[in-house]
Amino acid sequence: MSGSIPFYQKHHLHYDRGYRSKETQSKVSQYQASSRYSASGSASANWKSKIAFQQPKVLTTCLAFTSIPGSALLPPSQEFATGLSDTEEARVRDTAAYMARRDLFTSGLEMERSELISRKETMRESAERITLNKREHFKRMNEDSLMHAPEFVIKPRSHTVWEKQCVRLHCTVSGWPDPRVVWYKNNVVLDPLANPGKYKIESRYSVHSLEINKCDFDDTAQYRVSAMNSQGELSAFASVVVKNFVVTSFCIVGPVSEYGITFQTHIVDKFGVSFGREGETMSLGCTVIIYPALHRYQPEVEWYRDDVLLSPSKWTHMHWSGDRATLTLTHLNKEDEGLYTLRVTTKSGYETYSAYVFVRDADAEVEGAPAAPLDVRCLDANKDYIIVAWKQPAVDGGSSILGYFVDRCEVGTTHWIQCNDTPVKFARFPVTGLVEGRSYIFRVRAVNKSGISRPSRVSEPVAAMDPADRARMRGSTSAPWTGQIIVTEEEPAEGIVPSKPCDLQVTEATKNYVVLSWKPPGEKGLEGVMYYVEKCVSDTDSWQRVNTEIPVKSPRFALFDLAEGKAYRFRVRCCNSAGVGEPSDPTEATTVGDKLDIPSAPGKVIPTRNTDTSVVVSWEASCDAKELVGYYIEGSIVGSNVWEPCNNKPVNVTRFICHGLITGEKYVFRVRAVNAAGISQFSQESEAVEVKAAIASPTPPYGITVLECVRDSMVLAWKQPTFIGGADITGYFVDYREVIDGVPGKWHEANIKAVSERAYRVSDLKENKKYQFQVRAANMAGVGIPSLPSNTFLCEEWTIAVPGPPHDLQIREARNDSLVLLWKPPVYQGRDPVNGFYVDIKEADAPEEAWRGVNTKALEKTYTKIKDLKEGEKYVFRVRAQNKAGVGKVSDVTEPVPALTKPGTKEIVVDVDDDGVISLNFECGNMTPDSKFVWSKNYEDITDTSRLTTETKGTKSKVVFNRPGEEDIGVYSCLVTHTDGASSSYTLSEEELKRLLEVSHDHKFPIIPLKSDLAVELLEKGRVRFWLQAEKMSNNGKVDYVFNNNVVSQGEKYKMNFDKNTGVIEMTLESLTPADEGTYTFQLQDGKATNQSSLVLIGDVFKQLQKESEFQRKEYFRKQGPHFIEYLSWEVTPECCVVLKCKVGNMKKETSALWQKDRQQIKVDEHLGFAEGVLKLEIAQISKKDAGVYEVILKDDRGQDTSTLNLTDQGFKDLMNEVFSVIANSSTPLKITSTDEGIRLYTFVSYYNDLLQVTWHYKDSAIAFSDRIKSGVVGEQLWLQITEPTEKDMGKYAIEFYDGKGGLRRTVDLSGQGGNRARVAGGLPDVVTIQEGKALNLTCNISGNPVPEVTWLKNDKEITSDEHCILKFESGKFASFTITGVNTSDSGKYSILVKNKYGTESGDFTVSVFIPEEAGGKKK
Repeated sequence: MSGSIPFYQKHHLHYDRGYRSKETQSKVSQYQASSRYSASGSASANWKSKIAFQQPKVLTTCLAFTSIPGSALLPPSQEFATGLSDTEEARVRDTAAYMARRDLFTSGLEMERSELISRKETMRESAERITLNKREHFKRMNEDSLMHAPEFVIKPRSHTVWEKQCVRLHCTVSGWPDPRVVWYKNNVVLDPLANPGKYKIESRYSVHSLEINKCDFDDTAQYRVSAMNSQGELSAFASVVVKNFVVTSFCIVGPVSEYGITFQTHIVDKFGVSFGREGETMSLGCTVIIYPALHRYQPEVEWYRDDVLLSPSKWTHMHWSGDRATLTLTHLNKEDEGLYTLRVTTKSGYETYSAYVFVRDADAEVEGAPAAPLDVRCLDANKDYIIVAWKQPAVDGGSSILGYFVDRCEVGTTHWIQCNDTPVKFARFPVTGLVEGRSYIFRVRAVNKSGISRPSRVSEPVAAMDPADRARMRGSTSAPWTGQIIVTEEEPAEGIVPSKPCDLQVTEATKNYVVLSWKPPGEKGLEGVMYYVEKCVSDTDSWQRVNTEIPVKSPRFALFDLAEGKAYRFRVRCCNSAGVGEPSDPTEATTVGDKLDIPSAPGKVIPTRNTDTSVVVSWEASCDAKELVGYYIEGSIVGSNVWEPCNNKPVNVTRFICHGLITGEKYVFRVRAVNAAGISQFSQESEAVEVKAAIASPTPPYGITVLECVRDSMVLAWKQPTFIGGADITGYFVDYREVIDGVPGKWHEANIKAVSERAYRVSDLKENKKYQFQVRAANMAGVGIPSLPSNTFLCEEWTIAVPGPPHDLQIREARNDSLVLLWKPPVYQGRDPVNGFYVDIKEADAPEEAWRGVNTKALEKTYTKIKDLKEGEKYVFRVRAQNKAGVGKVSDVTEPVPALTKPGTKEIVVDVDDDGVISLNFECGNMTPDSKFVWSKNYEDITDTSRLTTETKGTKSKVVFNRPGEEDIGVYSCLVTHTDGASSSYTLSEEELKRLLEVSHDHKFPIIPLKSDLAVELLEKGRVRFWLQAEKMSNNGKVDYVFNNNVVSQGEKYKMNFDKNTGVIEMTLESLTPADEGTYTFQLQDGKATNQSSLVLIGDVFKQLQKESEFQRKEYFRKQGPHFIEYLSWEVTPECCVVLKCKVGNMKKETSALWQKDRQQIKVDEHLGFAEGVLKLEIAQISKKDAGVYEVILKDDRGQDTSTLNLTDQGFKDLMNEVFSVIANSSTPLKITSTDEGIRLYTFVSYYNDLLQVTWHYKDSAIAFSDRIKSGVVGEQLWLQITEPTEKDMGKYAIEFYDGKGGLRRTVDLSGQGGNRARVAGGLPDVVTIQEGKALNLTCNISGNPVPEVTWLKNDKEITSDEHCILKFESGKFASFTITGVNTSDSGKYSILVKNKYGTESGDFTVSVFIPEEAGGKKK
């Protein structure tokens, strides 16, 4: 039987049916045993025996439970796992109080008195209600009398608003059937999805609204709302007028606040698209600037998620500091994913900012398990059951999800009970077995073949009670709801057998369960009615009662354990104390199975470029999808076949922006649809799209200035837009308008054809008239919006003698200590030509007086390199031109630029290739597809292409000098467009040109490069080889071999070889004789290139080589018989086994190998081995008796060879040290365990040797053992026993293994396991009011282990101890705050912050300093 149990039940015995039945039975028995439910308990017993009730008919009423003095309170759980908000926790506390004192009412006398009074009052109210409403009740049952055409109870009204304000049109519509409401703008249907964020349409409880966000002039229109049903159609109209702000020199016309001014709101320092993981904490914040700033003015700050207003709760904390709004998500779940919007509202309007937050799944507890479900909700709550719904996760862990488990927990407890034994695939499940009046929370877990997911975030609490009772309780304000419903019973006026229920229908059917609902009988006798549910197989008339033991109280019931595929009919009987009524009309045959189909796969998926890290994905909606929850999107890098979810919360639109993508990579996308029945198949993969910013029109230019002015024209200059839209700017358009008496006129086009330069002469102006100008930039995406109007300029001829201002200042080649400044000369020369320029510099945040000159002598060129800058500092620059008359006007100031080398910056590199060609090379690593290399000489375009050739390939570009000469001297620079300013320069001076020409000459007439010079080595049989290797030689290359200035040739003594593929040249001799002493030379020639290399072999060098050659020759003959390739050596295996081994060669069957120890032959047994030419002798457990001299002898008819290994004295000691090292490295970390006698520290080794030396240390000192502290060995365990330990024994312990070298230590800290979080125990007041000049001294207690760090703050800024404010922290427990003589500047909010590794806590107090004279004046 155990083999048939699913894996998800094998390790969860507390979830089996038997245990849950006992739990439920225990709860029900306790519930029925109480005095308040004794009547219903006896009634249940009578139901089982099918005997009519002997007690009078009862009516259920919900009463608020009042508090009882002296009752015990149970502390509510403070963990996130409860999922309760702050207000819900208060309900939990009250509920826990009720559960603790519920058993106090054993006698029931007082309760019977109160119930008797309540019964009488309720009977009177019930009789009056039935009498008065009986006629109205039957009228409501007649649907024909209810049907009527739509009517506008409240019509929308017209509005006049200012720009950027929000307007809301709303109306109330009645009608039956419920009318369908559509909004129109100028008779065109409004579609909120076509303009996301612009329009918001809502319909709730017959109230319909249209919200228009950030109104502009185009929103001025007539709006119509149309309501239509089967009885007719009706429309209502409203107008919206949007007014512009008009700024004049006398007044400001616009919305005026209660302060009589207009507030301007700006949201800066914004949070971007954010990514988090489940369980983490995330903070979103923006800085809000409101101008003018009023000290006491408080704007309205609201946060929204997916256009739903957020309220402070346990999951969301909101903070407003006066200039910064912060939203903290304390414990991220996938429900927190969505579009977050900050809305700041003032009396003059509001500003909003939005960004998306993505929440990734937490790591699964079991590898391959699915992600947690999300959005657990309770759809239908009754007395007997609650329907729980959820959304499926996007990640299934690699295998299909088998289903879901639903868990419940009673509010006020932390005990979770699994509600279903087998997983349910449908994302809704009716939970039964609930106790009426109790409140519950729910969670859901997904399961696949690998395991069970983490639980979802818990649902909101819900009470198991009749919906009518819940509605009555919500309408009552007599007592707060505690989360616990107390049910009482009242006697009815008389007992009548109820008639049959009506409108029985199957409201939901899946293969796991079927839900029935019906309406109670309407006549008298309704009080105390319960129901029996019966079923029968279709085409039979054999009815079977489903709930045979206890009738249900709610007009809804969930049936389980029905055979899938079979058809059933159902009917219901009413019953009360008077008996069981007639059955209702049976339902139609219902086949058990999922009625809701899994949606079809979405249609075509279309990705489009958005930003450098995001892509907009659109798709066609699933066809005929019912109860669609939303869509999941997945993305994959082309070729990786690894799919990652783009959203973990379903989106209910067909367009989504996928963020967090890798710039430059190509992605494909696919989409799945989700409903309660499951997740659809994937759509077809989209086409691949590269992640890069979409092309847009450029932003406006700025900084319009006048460069020259004559009678009828002006020359304007402006600065390039900060964002060019991802494409090159193709030109600019200039507009102008005349300003008369401060009132601007209409705009006129100055140029019809775009100008490419950032300077333009506007002609046909009128002399002595004032004008304003605006400029628009254009690229391939279109013409951008115009710039702000320029200052007002007077058109009059300049007659000054000095030059006008230079213009078009540009920054290039910004580095940590230098940059290059470029400019264009002034258009207006003055009386004489310009003969020089002066450059000024200052720090960006320095005052105007900080301007200083860069050069003392006028510059002739229109560029300069500014050096000696401070790294990281921001600078601004300006330029002045001069002529004979003097220095002219200053140019516009540049934008602040930091002196900083950007990551990945590269410089121009000069290169001379093998053919002697000189080139300048530049590489850029952060190029975009639209980037281009632009080369210039002296920062001017290169026009003479006969001297230079430009070559570009990929991310590299180079300039080749065709005929290098003095004409090429200058500064060469390269700029890469569409980057963050990637540029570099190279100065080709006269000296540098000379050096490059010399290198070029060497390359044109090269020598043959050598990889290695002439060398000698010995070969087999003692042969001698002379060799060298050339770098590169052609097939025409040749070599002369020279010995003592005589050319030698191939013969019996000399063997020559020249491998032209590898360049190896060699000459070999069979042996060396005294006549071979001398100098050897190889002479190389390859065309024009030549080279040679020599080697001198004379004296001792030659004799040593000759001796080694003879030895090698003898070795060769030794190896003709059996011999040792590697002589005898030892090694220690990880198992501490000593292996003696040697490698032999040239063996045959007749060859014998004899092992000897101390000249005694070792018996051949299983310890000997021979494999792959290796002889081995294993010593399993080495000891002192194994010390000795070991010898191996190889012998056959060809000869013999011997190898000896000395394992005595130092040799044996070295071997044992290696054994000890292996043992030490195999030891486990030192651990601590408690024993009956005290504490034991221990470690395990893989093998223990009696010769092993270990030392125990306490606080870096060797331990002196005693009766109380002992050490020992048990098997492979080495231990240290501390009997009856005290605090003095706390500290750092270590065991040290000796291995003859550095040894190895294992340590453990016995200073205590764990600690306490830092806390401020008390001692600080909330407010301190003190007279100026007095001394203030405050002390508070600090606790925590380890000792916390203490920080003092004033107005949220850290303060330090000085003579005025003395801060102390003594004994790790007492923190004191002393101000020797307070003054008014000491007023403020103070905080103490204590922190250790277990937590942080703070304490706050406010200091208010008053002046005695002011205090006295106020009293008077």
